[in-house]
Formats: sequence, structure tokens, C-alpha cells
Amino acid sequence: MPYLFTSESVSEGHPDKVADQISDAILDEYLRQDPAAKVACETLVTTDFALVAGEIKSTAHVDAEPIIREVIRRIGYNKPEYLFNADTCEVMNRLHEQSPDINQGVVRATAEEQGAGDQGMMFGYATNETANYMPLGLDLSHRLLRELSALRKEGREMTYLRPDAKSQVTIRYADDNTPEAIETIVVSTQHDEFDADEATMLRRIEKDIKTILIPRVKAQLDANTQALFTDSITYHINPTGKFVIGGPHGDSGLTGRKIIVDTYGGKGAHGGGAFSGKDSSKVDRSAAYAARHIAKNLVAAGVADQVLVQVAYAIGVAEPVGVFVTTYGTTQASDGSGAKLTDGQIARKVQNIFDLRPYAIVQRLGLQNPIFAESAAYGHMGREAGTKQVNMPDGSTKTVETFTWEKLDYVDKIKAEFGL
Repeated sequence: MPYLFTSESVSEGHPDKVADQISDAILDEYLRQDPAAKVACETLVTTDFALVAGEIKSTAHVDAEPIIREVIRRIGYNKPEYLFNADTCEVMNRLHEQSPDINQGVVRATAEEQGAGDQGMMFGYATNETANYMPLGLDLSHRLLRELSALRKEGREMTYLRPDAKSQVTIRYADDNTPEAIETIVVSTQHDEFDADEATMLRRIEKDIKTILIPRVKAQLDANTQALFTDSITYHINPTGKFVIGGPHGDSGLTGRKIIVDTYGGKGAHGGGAFSGKDSSKVDRSAAYAARHIAKNLVAAGVADQVLVQVAYAIGVAEPVGVFVTTYGTTQASDGSGAKLTDGQIARKVQNIFDLRPYAIVQRLGLQNPIFAESAAYGHMGREAGTKQVNMPDGSTKTVETFTWEKLDYVDKIKAEFGL
């Protein structure tokens, strides 16, 4: 029997995402100056106020205030009427040195034996229902808000848009777990005051969402996904009505409160650890990226239609305490006799291919580079791997890879291991 599954996203101007972006921008500046920096930076934002706090161990000297103001300005909070303004908000810095008790659990005599920065379990997920191996509902939710942000910054259409926004997409799945229709789309966007009455204002916003935003999103998609946009979709556009007060003035924001938006929209699983503001010695971040890298390459190699990978660690211990894989019964790979591999057999093969010690993950994915600010809005997973130029402290320019955990660079190794 068909079933419904829903995922949401939030824009870069959502207060929690403002906090995430500040935390990751500060992390990137530490890594730019000191790739070995240990950073745990938390951010709180509210009406015309931003606070950063946390623990740092680094040789770098970072002035957090101009970074904070630049992030807020880039997002678009640059007008007095927003009551959260890059130029006038109060900034408080409470970053301090990392606890030596934590540091001794991570540092070892050899870099290769670096211990995990904390205990916990991390998950990675991938599905072949989209080209980027992400759940369709979440992928569409992100696309809606990225395009809404682009419209706002272009300033030619929907000129009333303000930075805060949320989206939600409900997909109807067939019995074989393939998407067969988009059931519901929800978009709530902050906006300027309208001269018109509220009913007229809402009609204008709804019309613009349907006739401007939706076509721009559809144009990015393959023909099969475009066909899911039918006249039977139920739209809820700003369902609470007027949405002028928003952002950190409308609701306080904290780093790490959008972990499901950051990952798989509720598909698969989540270990509970947030990403932003944490350097890669924190396996909350690095091992979650590694698990996504594994799951995506397994699906791309044809091992299964969808894969969930769990990796678990003890603080200060390099080797994971457990590696778990489930394919939800979609395994395509078989053993020599023709029988399909069990999930346990797949997990053992994964450990033959991937070194999951924290040091190995960091080296494999290049996680000591300043590449994290780009990940702090519109999802850490399902993004396009690429490169960027970084101006180094010595005046040189360095090219670094971004979203390395999205690379399909292990497909051939997996096929060889699995005999595909």
C-alpha cells in the first residue's frame, strides 16, 4: 500500500542556521591559520545579539567579531527593521582554551593512532531515488529554499522576501518504495510589510511561489522528477499568515538544532551529534561524513538500492567499536554461490575497504582544510564535490576540495571487493 514520507529544510536566514554558519565560519578561520586546530564553537543569536562560546586549542589568533558580522551581512540581515543587523548587533566572545582532559584523549604518540574526540554513534545513508543519492523529499526541500534565497539576492522578482524561510515536502511512495507523486509542499517565507491587506498579501506570495519559484526548481530536475509536479499537489504557503517578524528577532537560534535538516530529512537514522563548529577530531562530524561517503559509494556501485551505515567510537580510542550496515532488504550483491550477501557480510567487506580510524578519515576526506562554512546551510549531504581557493596566512593561495564525502571515488574498489 502506498505511504507518505515528509522532510523539511530551513533557509540560511533561519536563526538556528545563522548560528551554524557563524560557528563554521569561525572554525574555518582557525583551520586556515592552523590545520591542526581543535575547535568546538557554539553560537547563540537573538534580537540584535550574537554570542560565541566554546573550547579552542590552536596556534591561530582569530578575531571572531568581524567574522560574525560578515556572516550575518552575507546572509542578508543588514537592515535596521530586521532587528538583527550585521552592523549594529552586540557581539560577545566567550571562546576559551580546550580542556586538557579532552585533549589527552585525542592526541597520541603517532598521528595515525589519534583517538576519537568523543564517544557516540554516527550514521550515513544513501538511496538511488535521486541523482545525488539523497531522499527526494529532503532534496526538493533544500532546492526550494536555495532558489528562494537566489531570488531574494537577485532582487528582480519577489522583492519583498526577507532571509528567514522554511520548506517541507511530502512524497507518496509506491509499494516498491519508489516515489510516485509529490503530495504536499509547504513554504513559509519571511517578507516585508505589504501595503495591501493580509488576504491580498497571501494571494500574491502564493502566486509567486507557484509561478516563479516552482518553475525555477523544476528546471533543475530530471524529466522523471519533473513529472511528479502535478496539479494535484496540495500547497500550504505561509499557512500562519503574516510573517514579517522572523530571523533571530522572531526566535533565538543555536548551533546544532537542525541535525535532521543537515543530514537525511528523517530517512535512515541519526546518532544525535551536531556538526557545525566542530573540527574533524570530533567524530560527530568526521565519522558522519565518512559513513555518508561509504553509503553513497555502496549504492552507486550497485551493492544495494539504499544503505544505512553506522560507525561507533569510544573517546580516545582510534578503532571504531562497531560497524553496522543495513540495506533494508535491497541488496543486489551476491556471494560466489549466487546467494545475496547478508548485511553482516557487507559490513565486513566495508571494513576491508575503508580505514575508519579518525586520522584516516581526516586524511582521506581532507578535513583539516577550511571547507565547512559552505556546509552550514542547505544540508551537509547531497552537495556537489568541488574546489575552492583559500588565501593562506603567508600570502599564497591554496586550492582545496569541498564536500569530499560526496565523491564517488571508491566505486571501483567496492565493485572489485564485491565482485560486481
